[in-house]
Amino acid sequence: MKRRTKVRHEFVEFIPSNRKDGVVYVSIPYATAVHNCCCGCGNKVVTPLSPTDWKVTFDGDTISLYPSIGNWNFECQSHYWIINDKVKWARGWSKEEIQSGKEKDAFEKKGYFGRTNRTASYTV
Repeated sequence: MKRRTKVRHEFVEFIPSNRKDGVVYVSIPYATAVHNCCCGCGNKVVTPLSPTDWKVTFDGDTISLYPSIGNWNFECQSHYWIINDKVKWARGWSKEEIQSGKEKDAFEKKGYFGRTNRTASYTV
């Protein structure tokens, strides 16, 4: 398996069932970005776009996803950033770091959805 160093993006309404390697499919209507894992394992990576999940930015030419993508439930456990259509590889995390990250995410979601004065709109 060869690690990717770059991707391209396609804005779509529906995510195709036959995804191409190296393509990040971004569905604004469904607030989701999907791609095949950049390590080459072929696993489907789904990044929901929301205030408590991922954010996508489009500069008119390239996309970036924030935060990083940690595929902790995959055998590969790959970890990378997609910045300006480039894949920036990050170090793997220990089991303790993965568990701590999951707990932090759950805490932040609970805090966000438990607030009474949150705004209904956000940037995708």
